[in-house]
Amino acid sequence: MDKKGSVVGGTLLIGGSCIGAGMLALPMITGLAGFIPSLVMFLCAWGFMTLTALLMVEANAWFKDQVNIISMVGHSLGKWGRALSWVLYLFLFYALLVAYISGSGNLTSTFFNWSFSWELPIWIASLFFVILFGSLVYLGTRPVDLWNRVLMVGKIATYLGLVILGASYVSPKLLSYVEPGYAIYALPVLVIAFGFHNMIPTLFTYMGGDLKRVRLTILSGSLFALAIYIVWEVIVLGIVPLDGPSGIYESLKRDDEASQAVAGIVGSSWVGMFAQGLGFFAILTSFLAQSLGLVHFLSDGFKIKTKARENIGICVLALFPPLVFSLIYPQLFFKALNFAGGICAVILFGLIPVIMVWRGRYKKQLASSYQVFGGKPLLVGIFCFALFILIFQVLSMVGVVSHV
Repeated sequence: MDKKGSVVGGTLLIGGSCIGAGMLALPMITGLAGFIPSLVMFLCAWGFMTLTALLMVEANAWFKDQVNIISMVGHSLGKWGRALSWVLYLFLFYALLVAYISGSGNLTSTFFNWSFSWELPIWIASLFFVILFGSLVYLGTRPVDLWNRVLMVGKIATYLGLVILGASYVSPKLLSYVEPGYAIYALPVLVIAFGFHNMIPTLFTYMGGDLKRVRLTILSGSLFALAIYIVWEVIVLGIVPLDGPSGIYESLKRDDEASQAVAGIVGSSWVGMFAQGLGFFAILTSFLAQSLGLVHFLSDGFKIKTKARENIGICVLALFPPLVFSLIYPQLFFKALNFAGGICAVILFGLIPVIMVWRGRYKKQLASSYQVFGGKPLLVGIFCFALFILIFQVLSMVGVVSHV
């Protein structure tokens, strides 16, 4: 096999895929349980998502040519599995865009209030955000790629600035708070936080089909994301208290994410500016990536060939529904992420990989040059864990369980 690509490059691809706007929700949701219980949930989610990613590597190795996830599902589960995956991907894209547009409205409104003392309504801020950056998506992959590189530099710089300057604000007393009963509520968003599985076919191509290096990249990339998240948790949970005007309880009720909470606590200091900057860069990079991904997904589904610029009708179809939804129901950042993680992603990246591998191994006897350890007991354990998250999220959505 060709020795192309690098583990470092693949690690950054996975890290970039994971670390986005979803991280802004993590401290607010995990903060109800406290840092130590949250750390346990992070490790559980990391282990679960890494194992399901390795199951997808096993399934991907059944094919000689490059395939996407939907093709893999169709091959092992038939046309109904393929159709289900298609619908789930569509819901996943739309749910994430609803979350990012809702979050962008809050951030943009706050920015204008801080910078110019303008009370900009959230719906106008969301509309402004989508029109401005949605037009960038219409221009095509190349402009988005170039802008994304600039924005990634901004995201890294603001993250480092926040960590370095914010460390002096961290209170060990806040980090010592423990309420493990709330820890489970973080699992749906944690699934999204480690959701890089759609990158696996790309990694196969990038690594020239070298299974050993693909597996090493998945481990290193997911560990890299885990480390970034844990440092981020220490900073935010060490600064933001449970109670108070910008505390965790109030932030959840107002649909404010972590950067807004930090800025609200520390005020107009450099730490507050870096926090707001990180929130902006995280949401914008995620919005651009998911918007372009949905445009390409719809173009492929409707058999529309991609040219220098994207099809304007497809762009409207991608961005208009989530925009309308976020305008009608503006406080959907956390709810949309929970739906995306606890329903769509947990089925796509949790249940389906287990079912695919089970059928491939034990029913169809498909040959693969790699097999995940653990046999049937591991597959059953992963399936039960994914099913637990799914049922819990459904119960949360219908109001059987509630935490705020």
